[in-house]
Amino acid sequence: MFPALLPTYNRTDVAFVRGEGSYLFAEDGKRYLDFGAGIAVNAFGHANARLVGALTKQAQTLWHTSNLYRVPGQESLSRKLVDNTFADTVFFTNSGTEAIELAIKMARRHHFANGNPERFHIVSFEGAFHGRTYAAINAGGNEKYLEGFGPRMPGFDQVALGDLEAVKKVIGPQTAAIIIEPLQGESGVKPAGPDFLRNLRKLCDDNGLLLIFDEIQTGLGRTGKFFAYEDLRIAPDIMTVAKALGGGFPVGAVLATAEAAKGMTVGTHGTTYGGNPLAMAVGNEAIDMILEPGFLDHVNKIANYLHQQLGALTAAHPGVFESVRGQGLMIGLKMKTDAPAFIAAARANGLVVLPAGDNVVRLLPPLTLSEAEAREGLELLNKTASQVEAQKAAAQ
Repeated sequence: MFPALLPTYNRTDVAFVRGEGSYLFAEDGKRYLDFGAGIAVNAFGHANARLVGALTKQAQTLWHTSNLYRVPGQESLSRKLVDNTFADTVFFTNSGTEAIELAIKMARRHHFANGNPERFHIVSFEGAFHGRTYAAINAGGNEKYLEGFGPRMPGFDQVALGDLEAVKKVIGPQTAAIIIEPLQGESGVKPAGPDFLRNLRKLCDDNGLLLIFDEIQTGLGRTGKFFAYEDLRIAPDIMTVAKALGGGFPVGAVLATAEAAKGMTVGTHGTTYGGNPLAMAVGNEAIDMILEPGFLDHVNKIANYLHQQLGALTAAHPGVFESVRGQGLMIGLKMKTDAPAFIAAARANGLVVLPAGDNVVRLLPPLTLSEAEAREGLELLNKTASQVEAQKAAAQ
């Protein structure tokens, strides 16, 4: 019999039924330290009191009205984002992949509004992950996600990450924009590199292109800044945001300059649920927490501690780990042994970590992680590495 639940996931046979701070509890009562945070979503831990309070208060008054009417929460949250970023305007979505769809439409519409409808191609990069909708998988270019869904969508030109000459060669009169993650997550926590990103900004300026940053995973404190672009001394024209924006409640956003967004007039885009009062109540509280004095200082303190200790961990287990990658609390452990096997062993020890491409174990703990919890995570990683070494020795 075909399963009632569509079998598109290779799920681990663990069901979490409760969360508290940096910990998850399974249906059998076992406690896990969560270094995955729902793939960088639960940035404030589980059942955060402030987010629960904001959601509960809103749920008791109004859930949904649609975007046919003003939504005060959208107005306040967009103002906070505009006041603290490069952007002039914000559109709220339900997810990151919806934000990607709008970013692509916005870039193409920008050139259409400027009298250049032929400029609709988007340059993207190998190893990118921009979501699972049809346009997003074509932007990402991963054959595994494209297989069986018909011909490739026209208008996407993909090149190797870091190859500036390849980017220059593919740019032509058809090119509208370049889209890039400042730090690729799904493909193995791979940095684009500050010089490369700054050169992309110059290429866009020189050729009349829009630069789109996908900060769905890197944004909102994950790299130690409000957004990763702040470290680069440049800004994109369009930026996609999601994950931590709702701290677990589904919400995304597109931030843009007035120039980039000028083609998006009444009727060119819409959403039924996007920016609903529930999402906006949580999003406003989440942004307030990130912007409070000391929040990002804490993220950087814990991140520096983890990176230092993970360097020692890799040195202590040279047969298991190759290197440490990443920025802030977006960390990859490049493995010499099998990453999925290590992840399973860590989970058996009570630590949740995530897979990524290039045989990488990904660490995305809550931004509220304490130093004591960081030490506990390091101890569990060390325990797991020792077990893997022992198994490897026994097999020889």
